[in-house]
Amino acid sequence: MSTQGKNETPSNGQENSGTSEEAPAELTAVVDDLLNSLSTKFASVSSEIFEKIEAISKRLDQMEAQLQQTGTTSTPK
Repeated sequence: MSTQGKNETPSNGQENSGTSEEAPAELTAVVDDLLNSLSTKFASVSSEIFEKIEAISKRLDQMEAQLQQTGTTSTPK
């Protein structure tokens, strides 16, 4: 004889059929939200990295131009 009531969780850890059908849907929603959040953060970080690379590239171009200008104005020894 079983001592479990109708609304009690079975001893094997499974929930009633009504909540077990909701659990995958809830998990899917949480995972989707997490993936969307991570995607947004990744896009933001990627954009920031590309902006910094572009700024560094411009600075290097300016430094190169200054070095070339300095090299052409100085007299060789």
